Amino acid sequence: MNAEIIAVGSELLTPFRLDTNSLFLTRELNKLGVDVIRKAVVGDDRKELRGVLQHAMDVADLVVCSGGLGPTEDDLTREVLADTLGRRLVRDDEILRTIQERFRRYGRAMPENNARQAMILEGAQALKNPRGTAPGQWIEIKERIVVLLPGPPVELEAMFASEVRPRLEKLGHRRRLYVRDLRVTGLPESEVEHRVASIYRQHPECDVTILSAPGEIQLHPRIWSEDDAAANQTLDEMVKGFALALGENLFSTSGESIEEVVGRELQQHRATIATAESCTGGMVAARLTNVPGSSTYFLGGVVCYSNDLKSAWTGVSPDVIEAKGAVSAEVAVALAEGIRRNTGATVGVSITGIAGPGGGTPEKPVGLVHIGLADERGTKERAFQFPGDRERIRTFATIGALDMVRRHFLYAGLGKG
Repeated sequence: MNAEIIAVGSELLTPFRLDTNSLFLTRELNKLGVDVIRKAVVGDDRKELRGVLQHAMDVADLVVCSGGLGPTEDDLTREVLADTLGRRLVRDDEILRTIQERFRRYGRAMPENNARQAMILEGAQALKNPRGTAPGQWIEIKERIVVLLPGPPVELEAMFASEVRPRLEKLGHRRRLYVRDLRVTGLPESEVEHRVASIYRQHPECDVTILSAPGEIQLHPRIWSEDDAAANQTLDEMVKGFALALGENLFSTSGESIEEVVGRELQQHRATIATAESCTGGMVAARLTNVPGSSTYFLGGVVCYSNDLKSAWTGVSPDVIEAKGAVSAEVAVALAEGIRRNTGATVGVSITGIAGPGGGTPEKPVGLVHIGLADERGTKERAFQFPGDRERIRTFATIGALDMVRRHFLYAGLGKG
């Protein structure tokens, strides 16, 4: 079975609202063996919506629409689909009573226009909405199925789980999508492609997607199969080959974020960490504490933008700052050592740099970042020249610091310095 997903709503054609429903739906449909062949975003326009719906029903076995089921006049999905199929809309009194009761529970009278949400296409099955007022609809048209779902993600996801997934599972598709999620850092996209291309070319039955994100590259080998054991064996072999080709730059084979990997390393080594950040403004600490359970290894950190606070909070000598500058290897080392000493952490990490857009010089250009790492054996420092605007430089610096911690424990395990 293949599918098309249609996101309905003029707000999705503006820079203010992102269609996240299609990502959720694609993932869930793939799990059920449904191949998503096309996605469309269409505004609240009758002519445009009818054209998109008609095309989808011409090419896809399953059409899933999100949005346009609300009570206002610009919620057109029901009406346009009814017109396209030549079917009537019929009021479902049971659904109407359910909507009225929902308003009563909140001590409010139901506005008249909410009654529109009780209009169901002739021959459709209404799908209960446990999180809102708009019911979904399941319509079977000869060899095709059209599903209407509400736009709010919390409603759509709950309805898919309780109403749509069980219906699709009954169709009994044996074919499934098998995927791996590998994460790489320290290499550009072109180098990753160069290293792994000869491996995935040995498996023409498998698709490999290479995606670039700030500070990391993602590899997604995918295979559609009815044979669970054979599909997993093929993917496992590919992952082993990728791991050899990518070496220590591969930090996850299961889709973990770098902060999750660092957190696991800290826990396994019964280590703690503290941070001293300048140009990143606490982004390293934020990513570390975004992981549940991080309180077992993250002790705390400081954001010391001013030179005075670098000295007051981490003990960096004003003479060093005066002689070498705030953005320097020497200050990065002193920050890492100072935050470790003051907190008692196993590892201290520091960042100081020039994120821009101003502040750079020929000797110290925008994008120059120094990262320090201190433990009981001493301190390491690395200088980076990151590309891009302020946001990208800060993101690269944050991931660079986390990766330096990861490699610190990796090298310790390998017996390296």
